[in-house]
Amino acid sequence: MARIIVITSGKGGVGKTTTTSNIGMSLAFLGYSTLLIDADVGLRNLDLLLGLENRIIYTGLDVLNQSCRLEQAIIQDKRQTKLAFFPLSSNRTAVPVNTDQMSKLVELVKDRYDYILIDSPAGIDNGFQTAVEFANEAIVVVTPEVPSIRDADRVIGILMSKGIDNINLIINRIRPKMIKRDDMMSIEDVVNILGITLVGVIPDSEKIIISSNRGEPIVLEDKSCLPRVAFDNAARRLIGEQVKFLNLESSSGKNPVKRIIGKLLNRPC
Repeated sequence: MARIIVITSGKGGVGKTTTTSNIGMSLAFLGYSTLLIDADVGLRNLDLLLGLENRIIYTGLDVLNQSCRLEQAIIQDKRQTKLAFFPLSSNRTAVPVNTDQMSKLVELVKDRYDYILIDSPAGIDNGFQTAVEFANEAIVVVTPEVPSIRDADRVIGILMSKGIDNINLIINRIRPKMIKRDDMMSIEDVVNILGITLVGVIPDSEKIIISSNRGEPIVLEDKSCLPRVAFDNAARRLIGEQVKFLNLESSSGKNPVKRIIGKLLNRPC
C-alpha cells in the first residue's frame, strides 16, 4: 500500500505545487512508483508545472461516472516512467470533488503505487479538509515570513487533530543574505516555532520560476543546480536516508522577526 502524503500550506503562493511536482519527480528517479493527485480543483496548476496540461483528456470524475477506465485518466510522464499524474476534475467543473468521491478514487489507486502525493488547496476550507482526509502523512510548505508561519501553525494543529502525526516541514525560498542581515527568519527560527521535522530547505532561485514556466520540474536540471539538489535531498530524507542539509548561512540569533511571530502565536521567543 502506498504512503499517502498530503502536501499543504496555510497560505497560498508559498510553492506548495512546485514542491509536489519536484518531490514527486525525485521519488520517481529514486525508483519509487509515484502518483501525483491534484486536489486543488479550483486553481489547478500541477498539470502546468509538470508540462502535462495538453495531455489531459479524462479525469477522476470521468472514472467515477464510468465515462472512461482508470488507466485512461492517469497520465504517465514520458520523462520518468515511474511518475504519473491523476487530475481529479477539469477546470470547467463547477462543483469540487467531495469526500465520498475522493475516497473512491484513492481506493482505486492506493495499491498501485509506492507513493501518492496529494497537492492540497491552501487554507483550511472544504477543499483542504477533503484533501487531508485520506492521507496518513503530511508535508507542510512554508516561506520564512510571518503570515506563512502563523497560518502553517494552525494547519499543523488541524492535521494533528485528524490523527496525522507524521508531519514534515519544507522551508521554501530561503535567502541566506537576508537571514544574515536579520531581515528574514532563520531556518532554526522556523523549526523551533513550528516544532515539526524538517526535511527540506529550498533556496530562492529564479531558475525555479523559469522551470515552472517551462513545465519542467527543477529536478530535471543538471546536478550543479542548487534548488535541484535541495529537492532531491528532501526526497531522500522522506524515504529515510540521512542526508546533510545544504550549508546555508544562519542568522546571529537576534532576529526581530522571530519576536513578532512569537507574539502572534503567544509563545516565548
